[in-house]
Amino acid sequence: MNITRQVVSDQLLAYLNQELTLAQLVDWAENTFIDDTLIPDEDIPLLNDILMYLAGADTSQFSLTWDICADFMAKLGTPVKVIRQMAEES
Repeated sequence: MNITRQVVSDQLLAYLNQELTLAQLVDWAENTFIDDTLIPDEDIPLLNDILMYLAGADTSQFSLTWDICADFMAKLGTPVKVIRQMAEES
């Protein structure tokens, strides 16, 4: 699979929306280095930096805070904005 800014952005957004756990995000980032290709060439340094951080995000040295996620999303060209959503009544 080709890994682009959009793919990394989608994974981070899924994590922020609690569709992925931290363990799943870390596992994805680790496996991306082994199995996939980063494209385009000019994005490789940025994608490598973000993926290396995410691969270690389950350690105390690389804690994945909101500020770090927001910074990554901005660098990927997809800044995030928090919008309050009303809970559904059951």
